Amino acid sequence: MSDDTPHDPAPTDVDRTQDPSHETQGELERSEARELEIVEVREGSFGVKGSGDTSGFGGLRRPVVMPGASAPPYGGWYDDVAERLAGGEGLTDAIEKVVVDRGEITFFIRRHLLLTTVTHLRNDPGLRFEFCASVSGVHYPEETGRELHAVYELTSMTHNRHIRLEVAAPDDDPHIPSVAPIYPTADWHEREAWDMFGIVFDGHPALTRILMPDDWPGHPQRKDYPLGGIPVEFKGGTIPAPDERRSYS
Repeated sequence: MSDDTPHDPAPTDVDRTQDPSHETQGELERSEARELEIVEVREGSFGVKGSGDTSGFGGLRRPVVMPGASAPPYGGWYDDVAERLAGGEGLTDAIEKVVVDRGEITFFIRRHLLLTTVTHLRNDPGLRFEFCASVSGVHYPEETGRELHAVYELTSMTHNRHIRLEVAAPDDDPHIPSVAPIYPTADWHEREAWDMFGIVFDGHPALTRILMPDDWPGHPQRKDYPLGGIPVEFKGGTIPAPDERRSYS
């Protein structure tokens, strides 16, 4: 006997959520951002500034837009995490804003309260974010006073949840507390963020370069770092370094 009862199609990977109680994104209560934040406006095909653009797209202007703060309720377990985090001892003002975008939640944390925040996230039985999967850096040279960002991916193996923390620091004071005492896995991740972006993680046990030589000048993944390069030789010919191949003056 055939079963003619219609069945809902199985959710695809694109439509799945991190919330076991809401299997698809359509089941979540959506939290729309009230406004978008324009970080900078890039010009040309390759963001060339102050010189010629041989790509033919010199007139192209593209804003770099970040999602603005989301308004609660955020949906699913996001609200429980946000409430327990904000209710932690000394954490009333820890959260600058909460962003829910593309099915993920990010908490922007004030840097002087970062250690208190991650300690609470790890120790609170209702949160138990025991694992820091990565620490990475981002450089927004046009975001005055918040040029350097450190991004933390935290996982709760107890509750099968994942959140993101983001902390900003100005270029002229690039100090952020190290979370290595709370999450030992952050040790080498913070070293790489220091090496590539110049973020100084205060309290790190050995903040030294991890990819570049100890005497390397500057931090190569910053947006204002010169292109540089070395000449390449082949069959008696030489190709100059990228920043020396053509003068636009």
